[in-house]
Amino acid sequence: MKTYDNLRVTTAKTVTEVLDNKQSLSVLLPVLKTALNKKDRALLQELCFGIMRVLPLLEWILQQLMKKALTGKQRTLHHLLMVGLYQLMYTRIPPYAVLAETVEGVVSLQQPQLKGLINGVLRQFQRKQIFLLTKATKLEICHFHPSWLKKRILAAWPIHHAQIIHANNQRPPMWLRVNRRHFTRNAYLILLANKNIEAVAHPKLPDAIRLKTPCNVSKLPGFYQGDITVQDASAQRAALLLQPQNGEIILDLCAAPGGKTTHILEIAPTAQVTAVDLNAKRITDIHKNLQRLGMTAKVLIGDGLSPNDWRENTIFDRILLDVPCSSTGVIRRHPDIKWLRCDRDITALAEVQYQILCATWEILKLGGTLLYATCSILPEENYFQIKDFLSTHPDAKVHETGDAISPGLQYLPSPTSGDGFFYAKMIKGILSH
Repeated sequence: MKTYDNLRVTTAKTVTEVLDNKQSLSVLLPVLKTALNKKDRALLQELCFGIMRVLPLLEWILQQLMKKALTGKQRTLHHLLMVGLYQLMYTRIPPYAVLAETVEGVVSLQQPQLKGLINGVLRQFQRKQIFLLTKATKLEICHFHPSWLKKRILAAWPIHHAQIIHANNQRPPMWLRVNRRHFTRNAYLILLANKNIEAVAHPKLPDAIRLKTPCNVSKLPGFYQGDITVQDASAQRAALLLQPQNGEIILDLCAAPGGKTTHILEIAPTAQVTAVDLNAKRITDIHKNLQRLGMTAKVLIGDGLSPNDWRENTIFDRILLDVPCSSTGVIRRHPDIKWLRCDRDITALAEVQYQILCATWEILKLGGTLLYATCSILPEENYFQIKDFLSTHPDAKVHETGDAISPGLQYLPSPTSGDGFFYAKMIKGILSH
Protein backbone atom coordinates (compact mmCIF):
# COMPACT_ATOMS: atom_id res chain seq x y z
CA MET A 1 0.00 0.00 0.00
CA LYS A 2 1.36 3.43 -0.93
CA THR A 3 1.24 6.79 0.82
CA TYR A 4 -0.36 9.87 -0.76
CA ASP A 5 0.62 13.54 -0.72
CA ASN A 6 -2.58 14.09 1.23
CA LEU A 7 -2.26 12.37 4.63
CA ARG A 8 -6.05 12.18 5.01
CA VAL A 9 -6.24 10.07 1.87
CA THR A 10 -3.51 7.75 3.19
CA THR A 11 -5.57 7.41 6.36
CA ALA A 12 -8.79 6.72 4.46
CA LYS A 13 -7.07 4.09 2.31
CA THR A 14 -5.68 2.45 5.44
CA VAL A 15 -9.12 2.36 7.07
CA THR A 16 -10.49 0.75 3.90
CA GLU A 17 -7.78 -1.91 4.04
CA VAL A 18 -8.73 -2.76 7.62
CA LEU A 19 -12.49 -2.77 7.26
CA ASP A 20 -12.87 -4.20 3.77
CA ASN A 21 -9.76 -6.36 3.38
CA LYS A 22 -9.21 -7.37 7.03
CA GLN A 23 -5.65 -6.08 7.16
CA SER A 24 -4.23 -5.28 10.60
CA LEU A 25 -3.00 -1.80 11.53
CA SER A 26 0.01 -3.43 13.18
CA VAL A 27 1.00 -4.69 9.73
CA LEU A 28 -0.02 -1.66 7.66
CA LEU A 29 1.26 1.25 9.75
CA PRO A 30 4.96 0.29 10.11
CA VAL A 31 5.27 0.12 6.31
CA LEU A 32 3.46 3.41 5.73
CA LYS A 33 5.39 5.27 8.43
CA THR A 34 8.73 4.70 6.70
CA ALA A 35 7.69 7.18 3.99
CA LEU A 36 6.44 9.88 6.39
CA ASN A 37 8.04 12.50 8.60
CA LYS A 38 7.75 12.29 12.38
CA LYS A 39 4.77 14.64 12.63
CA ASP A 40 2.79 12.85 9.92
CA ARG A 41 3.59 9.43 11.39
CA ALA A 42 2.07 10.48 14.70
CA LEU A 43 -1.03 11.95 13.05
CA LEU A 44 -1.57 8.88 10.84
CA GLN A 45 -1.50 6.63 13.90
CA GLU A 46 -3.78 8.91 15.89
CA LEU A 47 -6.36 9.06 13.10
CA CYS A 48 -6.31 5.33 12.28
CA PHE A 49 -6.45 4.16 15.89
CA GLY A 50 -9.03 6.79 16.80
CA ILE A 51 -11.36 5.89 13.94
CA MET A 52 -11.19 2.21 14.90
CA ARG A 53 -11.94 3.10 18.50
CA VAL A 54 -15.17 5.03 17.77
CA LEU A 55 -16.16 3.49 14.42
CA PRO A 56 -19.86 2.82 15.22
CA LEU A 57 -20.39 6.47 16.15
CA LEU A 58 -18.83 7.70 12.91
CA GLU A 59 -20.94 5.28 10.87
CA TRP A 60 -24.11 6.40 12.64
CA ILE A 61 -23.35 10.09 12.11
CA LEU A 62 -22.83 9.55 8.40
CA GLN A 63 -26.16 7.73 8.22
CA GLN A 64 -27.83 10.80 9.73
CA LEU A 65 -26.13 13.22 7.33
CA MET A 66 -26.39 11.32 4.04
CA LYS A 67 -29.40 9.89 2.25
CA LYS A 68 -27.26 7.29 0.51
CA ALA A 69 -23.97 5.76 1.62
CA LEU A 70 -20.89 5.89 -0.60
CA THR A 71 -20.17 2.35 -1.74
CA GLY A 72 -18.18 0.43 -4.33
CA LYS A 73 -15.47 2.55 -5.93
CA GLN A 74 -16.48 5.44 -3.67
CA ARG A 75 -15.89 3.44 -0.48
CA THR A 76 -12.62 5.27 0.22
CA LEU A 77 -14.54 8.57 0.10
CA HIS A 78 -16.84 7.19 2.81
CA HIS A 79 -13.78 6.62 4.97
CA LEU A 80 -12.36 10.01 4.02
CA LEU A 81 -15.50 11.55 5.52
CA MET A 82 -14.80 9.55 8.70
CA VAL A 83 -11.30 11.03 8.79
CA GLY A 84 -12.83 14.51 8.60
CA LEU A 85 -15.45 13.79 11.27
CA TYR A 86 -12.90 12.28 13.65
CA GLN A 87 -10.66 15.34 13.37
CA LEU A 88 -13.55 17.72 14.03
CA MET A 89 -14.64 15.74 17.08
CA TYR A 90 -11.43 14.52 18.70
CA THR A 91 -8.44 16.63 17.62
CA ARG A 92 -7.30 20.21 18.09
CA ILE A 93 -6.76 20.73 14.38
CA PRO A 94 -8.60 23.95 13.37
CA PRO A 95 -11.91 23.16 11.62
CA TYR A 96 -10.98 25.24 8.57
CA ALA A 97 -7.82 23.12 8.13
CA VAL A 98 -9.80 19.90 8.57
CA LEU A 99 -12.28 20.89 5.84
CA ALA A 100 -9.59 22.14 3.48
CA GLU A 101 -7.39 19.04 3.75
CA THR A 102 -10.30 16.59 3.63
CA VAL A 103 -11.89 18.24 0.60
CA GLU A 104 -8.50 18.40 -1.12
CA GLY A 105 -8.25 14.65 -0.59
CA VAL A 106 -11.06 14.18 -3.11
CA VAL A 107 -8.76 15.67 -5.75
CA SER A 108 -6.00 13.21 -4.80
CA LEU A 109 -8.52 10.43 -5.30
CA GLN A 110 -9.23 11.84 -8.78
CA GLN A 111 -12.89 12.54 -8.05
CA PRO A 112 -12.95 16.36 -7.92
CA GLN A 113 -16.63 16.40 -8.87
CA LEU A 114 -17.41 15.23 -5.32
CA LYS A 115 -15.66 18.09 -3.51
CA GLY A 116 -19.00 19.75 -2.93
CA LEU A 117 -20.47 16.61 -1.37
CA ILE A 118 -17.59 16.15 1.09
CA ASN A 119 -17.59 19.83 2.00
CA GLY A 120 -21.36 19.84 2.45
CA VAL A 121 -21.46 16.78 4.72
CA LEU A 122 -18.72 18.11 7.00
CA ARG A 123 -20.29 21.58 7.24
CA GLN A 124 -23.66 20.01 7.97
CA PHE A 125 -22.03 18.09 10.83
CA GLN A 126 -20.58 21.31 12.23
CA ARG A 127 -24.08 22.81 12.35
CA LYS A 128 -25.68 19.71 13.90
CA GLN A 129 -22.78 18.45 16.04
CA ILE A 130 -24.25 19.17 19.47
CA PHE A 131 -27.66 17.73 18.54
CA LEU A 132 -26.18 14.57 16.97
CA LEU A 133 -23.75 13.82 19.77
CA THR A 134 -26.39 14.38 22.43
CA LYS A 135 -28.71 11.94 20.65
CA ALA A 136 -25.89 9.41 20.18
CA THR A 137 -25.15 9.22 23.91
CA LYS A 138 -28.51 7.48 24.39
CA LEU A 139 -27.75 4.77 21.83
CA GLU A 140 -25.94 1.45 22.05
CA ILE A 141 -23.40 2.63 19.49
CA CYS A 142 -21.54 4.54 22.19
CA HIS A 143 -20.26 1.23 23.57
CA PHE A 144 -18.07 1.18 20.43
CA HIS A 145 -18.09 -2.66 20.27
CA PRO A 146 -19.67 -5.06 17.77
CA SER A 147 -22.78 -6.75 19.15
CA TRP A 148 -21.28 -10.26 19.14
CA LEU A 149 -18.38 -9.14 21.32
CA LYS A 150 -20.60 -7.23 23.74
CA LYS A 151 -22.71 -10.36 24.18
CA ARG A 152 -19.65 -12.51 24.88
CA ILE A 153 -18.21 -10.03 27.38
CA LEU A 154 -21.57 -9.76 29.17
CA ALA A 155 -21.95 -13.56 29.30
CA ALA A 156 -18.43 -14.09 30.61
CA TRP A 157 -18.25 -11.11 32.96
CA PRO A 158 -21.78 -10.04 34.03
CA ILE A 159 -20.41 -8.00 36.95
CA HIS A 160 -17.36 -6.53 35.21
CA HIS A 161 -18.58 -6.09 31.63
CA ALA A 162 -19.11 -2.31 31.92
CA GLN A 163 -15.61 -1.90 33.36
CA ILE A 164 -14.12 -3.98 30.53
CA ILE A 165 -15.90 -2.07 27.77
CA HIS A 166 -14.94 1.25 29.36
CA ALA A 167 -11.28 0.19 29.60
CA ASN A 168 -11.30 -1.01 25.99
CA ASN A 169 -12.44 2.43 24.84
CA GLN A 170 -9.60 4.30 26.57
CA ARG A 171 -6.13 5.08 25.32
CA PRO A 172 -3.73 2.51 26.77
CA PRO A 173 -1.31 3.32 29.59
CA MET A 174 2.40 3.09 28.82
CA TRP A 175 4.24 0.59 30.98
CA LEU A 176 8.00 0.11 31.18
CA ARG A 177 10.00 -2.88 32.39
CA VAL A 178 13.26 -1.95 34.06
CA ASN A 179 16.15 -4.22 33.12
CA ARG A 180 17.14 -5.52 36.55
CA ARG A 181 20.60 -6.37 35.17
CA HIS A 182 21.22 -2.63 34.67
CA PHE A 183 19.18 -0.74 37.28
CA THR A 184 16.96 -1.11 40.29
CA ARG A 185 13.47 0.21 39.65
CA ASN A 186 13.94 3.00 42.21
CA ALA A 187 17.15 4.09 40.52
CA TYR A 188 15.41 4.29 37.16
CA LEU A 189 12.50 6.24 38.66
CA ILE A 190 15.06 8.83 39.75
CA LEU A 191 16.40 9.01 36.18
CA LEU A 192 12.87 9.65 34.91
CA ALA A 193 12.28 12.32 37.55
CA ASN A 194 15.49 14.06 36.48
CA LYS A 195 14.03 14.20 32.94
CA ASN A 196 10.73 15.56 34.32
CA ILE A 197 8.93 12.38 33.25
CA GLU A 198 6.27 11.51 35.82
CA ALA A 199 5.94 7.81 36.60
CA VAL A 200 4.68 5.42 39.28
CA ALA A 201 5.82 1.95 40.31
CA HIS A 202 3.47 -1.02 40.05
CA PRO A 203 2.45 -2.10 43.58
CA LYS A 204 3.08 -5.82 42.92
CA LEU A 205 5.32 -6.26 39.88
CA PRO A 206 8.98 -5.62 40.77
CA ASP A 207 10.18 -4.27 37.40
CA ALA A 208 7.08 -2.37 36.23
CA ILE A 209 6.70 1.41 35.92
CA ARG A 210 3.72 3.30 34.48
CA LEU A 211 4.26 6.67 32.85
CA LYS A 212 1.69 9.30 33.79
CA THR A 213 1.80 10.47 30.15
CA PRO A 214 2.98 8.19 27.30
CA CYS A 215 5.99 9.50 25.39
CA ASN A 216 8.28 8.55 22.53
CA VAL A 217 10.92 5.99 23.52
CA SER A 218 13.64 8.38 22.35
CA LYS A 219 12.89 10.50 25.42
CA LEU A 220 13.40 7.60 27.83
CA PRO A 221 16.88 7.47 29.40
CA GLY A 222 18.82 4.38 28.41
CA PHE A 223 16.19 2.90 26.07
CA TYR A 224 18.67 2.29 23.24
CA GLN A 225 21.16 0.89 25.74
CA GLY A 226 18.66 -1.74 26.88
CA ASP A 227 17.97 -0.23 30.30
CA ILE A 228 14.23 -0.54 29.85
CA THR A 229 11.65 -2.20 27.60
CA VAL A 230 8.14 -1.03 26.80
CA GLN A 231 5.91 -3.86 27.98
CA ASP A 232 2.41 -3.94 29.47
CA ALA A 233 2.16 -4.77 33.16
CA SER A 234 0.05 -7.89 32.60
CA ALA A 235 2.51 -9.14 29.99
CA GLN A 236 5.31 -8.74 32.54
CA ARG A 237 3.63 -11.36 34.71
CA ALA A 238 4.56 -14.09 32.21
CA ALA A 239 8.26 -14.38 32.99
CA LEU A 240 7.64 -13.84 36.70
CA LEU A 241 5.15 -16.72 36.81
CA LEU A 242 7.41 -18.93 34.69
CA GLN A 243 10.22 -18.46 37.26
CA PRO A 244 13.12 -19.27 34.90
CA GLN A 245 16.36 -20.47 36.46
CA ASN A 246 19.94 -20.11 35.27
CA GLY A 247 21.16 -23.09 33.28
CA GLU A 248 17.69 -24.34 32.35
CA ILE A 249 16.58 -25.11 28.80
CA ILE A 250 13.60 -22.85 28.17
CA LEU A 251 11.22 -22.45 25.25
CA ASP A 252 9.30 -19.27 24.46
CA LEU A 253 6.76 -20.38 21.87
CA CYS A 254 4.88 -17.81 19.78
CA ALA A 255 7.58 -15.46 21.02
CA ALA A 256 7.40 -12.42 18.72
CA PRO A 257 8.14 -9.59 19.23
CA GLY A 258 10.42 -10.90 21.97
CA GLY A 259 9.38 -8.93 25.05
CA LYS A 260 8.87 -12.04 27.14
CA THR A 261 12.02 -13.70 25.77
CA THR A 262 14.17 -10.81 26.95
CA HIS A 263 12.42 -10.69 30.32
CA ILE A 264 13.25 -14.37 30.84
CA LEU A 265 16.91 -13.59 30.14
CA GLU A 266 16.89 -10.60 32.50
CA ILE A 267 15.71 -12.92 35.28
CA ALA A 268 17.92 -15.89 34.32
CA PRO A 269 20.85 -14.57 32.21
CA THR A 270 22.50 -17.99 31.70
CA ALA A 271 19.34 -19.87 30.76
CA GLN A 272 19.41 -21.53 27.34
CA VAL A 273 16.43 -19.86 25.71
CA THR A 274 14.86 -20.83 22.39
CA ALA A 275 12.40 -18.31 20.92
CA VAL A 276 10.08 -19.68 18.25
CA ASP A 277 7.47 -17.97 16.10
CA LEU A 278 5.63 -18.97 12.94
CA ASN A 279 5.68 -15.46 11.43
CA ALA A 280 8.95 -14.98 9.57
CA LYS A 281 8.56 -11.19 9.44
CA ARG A 282 8.01 -10.91 13.19
CA ILE A 283 11.10 -13.02 13.86
CA THR A 284 13.04 -9.88 12.88
CA ASP A 285 11.51 -8.10 15.88
CA ILE A 286 12.83 -10.78 18.24
CA HIS A 287 16.35 -10.30 16.86
CA LYS A 288 16.06 -6.50 17.23
CA ASN A 289 14.96 -6.75 20.85
CA LEU A 290 17.72 -9.21 21.71
CA GLN A 291 20.29 -6.99 20.03
CA ARG A 292 19.12 -3.82 21.79
CA LEU A 293 19.38 -5.54 25.18
CA GLY A 294 22.67 -7.29 24.34
CA MET A 295 21.23 -10.78 24.80
CA THR A 296 21.59 -14.11 23.06
CA ALA A 297 18.92 -16.72 22.34
CA LYS A 298 18.28 -19.33 19.69
CA VAL A 299 15.61 -17.86 17.40
CA LEU A 300 13.69 -20.17 15.07
CA ILE A 301 10.80 -20.03 12.65
CA GLY A 302 8.47 -22.83 13.66
CA ASP A 303 4.88 -23.99 14.05
CA GLY A 304 3.61 -24.86 17.51
CA LEU A 305 1.43 -27.55 15.97
CA SER A 306 4.49 -29.51 14.84
CA PRO A 307 7.36 -28.93 17.30
CA ASN A 308 9.24 -32.02 16.12
CA ASP A 309 10.03 -30.14 12.91
CA TRP A 310 12.27 -27.64 14.73
CA ARG A 311 13.10 -28.73 18.29
CA GLU A 312 16.01 -31.03 17.32
CA ASN A 313 14.99 -33.62 19.97
CA THR A 314 15.28 -31.04 22.76
CA ILE A 315 13.17 -31.55 25.87
CA PHE A 316 12.52 -28.33 27.76
CA ASP A 317 12.64 -27.57 31.50
CA ARG A 318 10.17 -24.71 31.15
CA ILE A 319 7.88 -23.59 28.35
CA LEU A 320 6.13 -20.26 27.96
CA LEU A 321 3.27 -20.92 25.57
CA ASP A 322 1.69 -17.64 24.49
CA VAL A 323 -0.86 -19.09 22.07
CA PRO A 324 -2.48 -17.24 19.13
CA CYS A 325 -5.74 -15.83 20.47
CA SER A 326 -8.57 -13.37 19.89
CA SER A 327 -6.55 -10.55 21.53
CA THR A 328 -9.74 -9.36 23.22
CA GLY A 329 -7.70 -8.33 26.25
CA VAL A 330 -5.61 -5.79 24.32
CA ILE A 331 -8.34 -3.97 22.37
CA ARG A 332 -7.32 -0.59 23.76
CA ARG A 333 -3.88 -1.08 22.19
CA HIS A 334 -5.25 -2.55 18.97
CA PRO A 335 -8.80 -1.21 18.47
CA ASP A 336 -8.98 -2.65 14.95
CA ILE A 337 -9.28 -6.09 16.60
CA LYS A 338 -12.98 -5.32 17.18
CA TRP A 339 -13.55 -5.16 13.43
CA LEU A 340 -11.05 -7.81 12.30
CA ARG A 341 -12.53 -10.57 14.46
CA CYS A 342 -15.96 -12.20 14.23
CA ASP A 343 -17.89 -14.52 16.51
CA ARG A 344 -17.01 -17.74 14.72
CA ASP A 345 -13.29 -17.00 15.08
CA ILE A 346 -13.38 -17.84 18.79
CA THR A 347 -14.25 -21.51 18.30
CA ALA A 348 -11.66 -21.89 15.55
CA LEU A 349 -8.97 -20.26 17.68
CA ALA A 350 -9.82 -22.42 20.68
CA GLU A 351 -9.37 -25.57 18.60
CA VAL A 352 -5.93 -24.49 17.40
CA GLN A 353 -4.91 -23.44 20.92
CA TYR A 354 -5.80 -26.85 22.29
CA GLN A 355 -3.84 -28.62 19.56
CA ILE A 356 -0.76 -26.47 20.21
CA LEU A 357 -1.05 -27.02 23.96
CA CYS A 358 -1.21 -30.79 23.52
CA ALA A 359 1.71 -30.83 21.07
CA THR A 360 3.84 -28.60 23.31
CA TRP A 361 3.13 -30.69 26.41
CA GLU A 362 4.89 -33.60 24.71
CA ILE A 363 8.23 -31.73 24.58
CA LEU A 364 8.18 -30.71 28.25
CA LYS A 365 10.34 -32.80 30.57
CA LEU A 366 8.94 -34.78 33.50
CA GLY A 367 8.65 -32.36 36.40
CA GLY A 368 8.87 -29.41 34.03
CA THR A 369 6.73 -26.28 34.00
CA LEU A 370 4.45 -25.02 31.22
CA LEU A 371 2.85 -21.59 31.43
CA TYR A 372 -0.17 -21.23 29.15
CA ALA A 373 -0.84 -17.59 28.28
CA THR A 374 -3.30 -15.56 26.23
CA CYS A 375 -4.12 -11.87 25.88
CA SER A 376 -7.81 -12.81 25.83
CA ILE A 377 -10.63 -12.29 28.30
CA LEU A 378 -12.88 -15.00 26.84
CA PRO A 379 -13.27 -18.23 28.88
CA GLU A 380 -13.42 -20.40 25.74
CA GLU A 381 -9.76 -19.62 25.18
CA ASN A 382 -8.78 -19.63 28.84
CA TYR A 383 -10.55 -21.29 31.74
CA PHE A 384 -12.48 -23.84 29.64
CA GLN A 385 -9.37 -24.58 27.61
CA ILE A 386 -7.38 -25.57 30.68
CA LYS A 387 -10.31 -27.50 32.19
CA ASP A 388 -10.51 -29.60 29.02
CA PHE A 389 -6.74 -30.12 28.96
CA LEU A 390 -6.61 -31.28 32.56
CA SER A 391 -9.43 -33.75 31.93
CA THR A 392 -7.42 -35.48 29.19
CA HIS A 393 -3.93 -35.16 30.71
CA PRO A 394 -3.76 -36.75 34.17
CA ASP A 395 -0.02 -35.95 34.30
CA ALA A 396 -0.81 -32.21 34.40
CA LYS A 397 -1.39 -30.33 37.64
CA VAL A 398 -2.16 -26.63 38.02
CA HIS A 399 0.44 -24.88 40.15
CA GLU A 400 0.23 -21.40 41.76
CA THR A 401 -2.54 -20.31 39.38
CA GLY A 402 -5.71 -21.74 40.84
CA ASP A 403 -6.56 -25.43 41.01
CA ALA A 404 -8.21 -28.18 38.95
CA ILE A 405 -11.68 -26.87 39.82
CA SER A 406 -10.91 -23.24 38.99
CA PRO A 407 -7.70 -23.23 36.94
CA GLY A 408 -5.86 -20.13 35.83
CA LEU A 409 -5.52 -16.44 36.67
CA GLN A 410 -7.56 -13.96 34.64
CA TYR A 411 -6.54 -10.30 34.58
CA LEU A 412 -9.00 -7.80 33.15
CA PRO A 413 -8.04 -4.53 31.43
CA SER A 414 -8.07 -1.46 33.63
CA PRO A 415 -7.32 2.21 32.85
CA THR A 416 -4.44 2.37 35.37
CA SER A 417 -3.34 -1.25 35.32
CA GLY A 418 -2.43 -3.93 32.81
CA ASP A 419 -4.22 -5.38 29.79
CA GLY A 420 -6.47 -8.44 29.81
CA PHE A 421 -4.31 -11.57 30.16
CA PHE A 422 -4.86 -15.15 31.27
CA TYR A 423 -2.23 -17.46 32.77
CA ALA A 424 -2.32 -21.12 33.77
CA LYS A 425 0.85 -22.66 35.17
CA MET A 426 1.07 -26.47 35.03
CA ILE A 427 3.61 -29.00 36.27
CA LYS A 428 4.13 -32.25 34.35
CA GLY A 429 4.35 -35.65 35.93
CA ILE A 430 2.29 -35.32 39.11
CA LEU A 431 -0.95 -37.23 38.73
CA SER A 432 -3.98 -35.04 39.28
CA HIS A 433 -6.41 -37.94 39.76
